[in-house]
Amino acid sequence: MGVLSRAPGEARRPSSGGSTYPVSENLDLLSDCANCFGLCCVALPFARSADFAVTKAAGTPCKNLRTDFRCGIHTGLREQGFSGCTVFECFGAGQKVSQVTFGGHSWREAPETAGAMFEVFPVMRQLHELLRYLSEALTLRAAKSVHGPLRAALERVDALTRGSAAELAAADVPTVRQEINELLLRTSELVRAGVPGRKRNHRGADLMGARLAGADLRGANLRGAYLIAADLTGADLRHADLIGVDFRDARLGGADLTGALFLTQSQLNAARGDAGTRLPSGLQRPGHW
Repeated sequence: MGVLSRAPGEARRPSSGGSTYPVSENLDLLSDCANCFGLCCVALPFARSADFAVTKAAGTPCKNLRTDFRCGIHTGLREQGFSGCTVFECFGAGQKVSQVTFGGHSWREAPETAGAMFEVFPVMRQLHELLRYLSEALTLRAAKSVHGPLRAALERVDALTRGSAAELAAADVPTVRQEINELLLRTSELVRAGVPGRKRNHRGADLMGARLAGADLRGANLRGAYLIAADLTGADLRHADLIGVDFRDARLGGADLTGALFLTQSQLNAARGDAGTRLPSGLQRPGHW
């Protein structure tokens, strides 16, 4: 279900917005399917819909999962009705659970560990997503005044990810997420304060299908906004806060996302852009664009 998001050793280049992510190679915050036991293809459920051709229960291997833990239809997922798989990103949680938490022993080799492994994977994914945001925040020069708390938070979360399966299962992720969200919000405010002009606030807004072609959204707060199928063709989204934005089928052709805050590869994979879409450094232009 996951897709390899970068080639081994791919360099991180600073963007014009002064950020580069992730901040540390040691955090390993991009999925590496070659070192994972196909956890997203087994642990997570999905329902038959526009995103998935069939219904699958949590803990049940996808029918397309091969014995080597790779996807049997990887090159044709969209064509065969599994577009949901192409937008998923575990932020490196799959290989952490597979190789660190369970020491490289797969659920097939040790069936007695399957339940615990599948329970821990969603927890690890949430923690790795937080690490992804924290690592980006630590590269933003405008947020230097909160780098100390950000670094401390990153170290705490990283320590959590290296705990035992039992410790991970017992982790109070909602509380951790709330504490870190406050730091990320402060980071966003500091960065966007340097953007000239009036900044729009569409936090949590329902903008499904909105006509925003050419809109000036530079430095806007779009946290958690629903931009499903919205027309953002040619829009200026430089330094906008895009954490949690639902970009499914949003049209981003020619849009400028340079320096956008907390934008992830999975958000881009869910959208529809083109060769003219300007992306932050560190993120890749999806193949289906």
